[in-house]
Amino acid sequence: MLHGEPTRAGEYRFAISVTDNGRQRAVQKEFVLRVIEALTLIWKAPAHVNGNRIEGSVEVSNTTVDDVDLTFVVYAIAENGRATAIGYQHLPLPHATVGMELPFGESLPFGAYIVHVDVVGEVASKNRIYRQPLQTAHRLRVAVGP
Repeated sequence: MLHGEPTRAGEYRFAISVTDNGRQRAVQKEFVLRVIEALTLIWKAPAHVNGNRIEGSVEVSNTTVDDVDLTFVVYAIAENGRATAIGYQHLPLPHATVGMELPFGESLPFGAYIVHVDVVGEVASKNRIYRQPLQTAHRLRVAVGP
């Protein structure tokens, strides 16, 4: 019996060889294991500045066989380290949901911000937590004040 749990998504190839000691015959079988993320999170409309707002949206998918209790949080982190919540939702995410759009946005004071998105899914009955983070590659500059 082989068993284990993958630590990250990807495609894994392995081979198993068995030798029959009595007949001196060997058999080898190759396997491909494709591991997908339980939750996926991608930009639908990447975070951007619109006047004095930072806004955008993400898409989340639930590839598990379970319905997930999802918490979605978005923070804009200023250069001084201050975090401002610019999005939050708590909702059920049924199994096999693909590409559910979650928008966010908020007016912010003048400054430069990195946007952090975090989705956390819980399956309480199985004591499982799934998490996917996402963030902007560079600071977004709000050039006008509220």
